[in-house]
Amino acid sequence: MMSRIKMFLKEMDEAAVTTRKMLERIPTDKFDWQPHPKSMTVKRLATHIAELPSWITMALTTDGLDFADNPYQQENVNTTEELLAYFEKSLQDGRSHLIEKYEEVLDRDWTLRNGKQVYSVEPKADVIRMSLNQTVHHRAQLGVYLRLLEIPIPGSYGPSADEM
Repeated sequence: MMSRIKMFLKEMDEAAVTTRKMLERIPTDKFDWQPHPKSMTVKRLATHIAELPSWITMALTTDGLDFADNPYQQENVNTTEELLAYFEKSLQDGRSHLIEKYEEVLDRDWTLRNGKQVYSVEPKADVIRMSLNQTVHHRAQLGVYLRLLEIPIPGSYGPSADEM
């Protein structure tokens, strides 16, 4: 039977292939574009996607995140090349912690809060699953952005309409 750590590593590696293809298609001159005033800019969305693999490290090596003590600071990337380098760094960080020694902590609770306000308390394994799911979710959002910008979309689970 495959360990959960190996399953997460396999899933992360598979998602990274498509994520990398999506991120590399973003032109630097479109970083400030957004489809709606309530939507994230391309840069904000893409940088969030690029940072998500590092959430695996956070889930495995901490007991939670308190925004009151750690206000969210997004990495400042200014070119597609910097975005891709940040993704690779984040990916390597997450991968380096998906090792068997962390299997024993996967059922321990991890808490997301802002001071006294608790948003969630869930097992570390669920936080890892959420970060992997967020990657797919936000990558789909990015696909819509690229489509609206007339940028060909790479296939995720087979060829896209642009590759047919």
